[in-house]
Amino acid sequence: MSVTICQSMGFVVSALGIGGIIASTCMDQWSTQDLYNNPVTAVFNYQGLWRTCVRETSGFTECRGYFTILGLPAMFQAVRALMIVGIVLGILGLLVCIFALKCIRIGNMEDSAKANMTLTSGIMFIIAGLCAITGVSVFANMLVTNFWMSTVNMYQGMQNIQNRYTFGSALFVGWVAGGLALVGGIMMCLACRGLIPEESRYKAVSYNASGRNISYRTGPYKVGSGYEPETKTRKGAGYEEAARSEDGRRSYPSKYDYV
Repeated sequence: MSVTICQSMGFVVSALGIGGIIASTCMDQWSTQDLYNNPVTAVFNYQGLWRTCVRETSGFTECRGYFTILGLPAMFQAVRALMIVGIVLGILGLLVCIFALKCIRIGNMEDSAKANMTLTSGIMFIIAGLCAITGVSVFANMLVTNFWMSTVNMYQGMQNIQNRYTFGSALFVGWVAGGLALVGGIMMCLACRGLIPEESRYKAVSYNASGRNISYRTGPYKVGSGYEPETKTRKGAGYEEAARSEDGRRSYPSKYDYV
């Protein structure tokens, strides 16, 4: 019962994590404009992985996608790739995990096959969670670097200073979702241990002799000292039915009688 609960909870937690990863990837607020030095503004900027948006005080919002790939920074493209890999692995892990649930019976699937599928889905969830956490962390590091560079330029009195950007809500969603996927994958790996049947762990093989059992009898052997001649006693038809000669003396068979 505990194995079924652990597997079901791992599936639910992993599903929530994968859903959060998809949501954070599609969100536009990966970076938001810092309003610390200019709290009153008519325009508010925020950016995502796929487009940048501008919101006015009137409530009108305009978004424009990134129409180029080569013009984007390499780290930005790496974050995109990590999030996409995490989504693909998470969806595949969910499909495998559905068929691996112990409470669902599909045909004559054995528990050992379900254990292997559970382990596979758990590994996929762990990799998906790590990809999401890594991608969000790389993007956050980019924001921190650009933020402090903009701050230094601001205090040095440089003109045409760009807007500073800080963490958006999508980053926190991605961190939490990656952690949930990682925890769910670990729970699935732990549930795999309990799904392995006991007879498959310790297999006892018994061998039965084919055919009739033949018993062999061995006669007693006399062990000599090696210096005395051995006395061989042979019993045969020639000794039991020895013919007597006419003069009454017993005659013994010769060596040619045994041929």
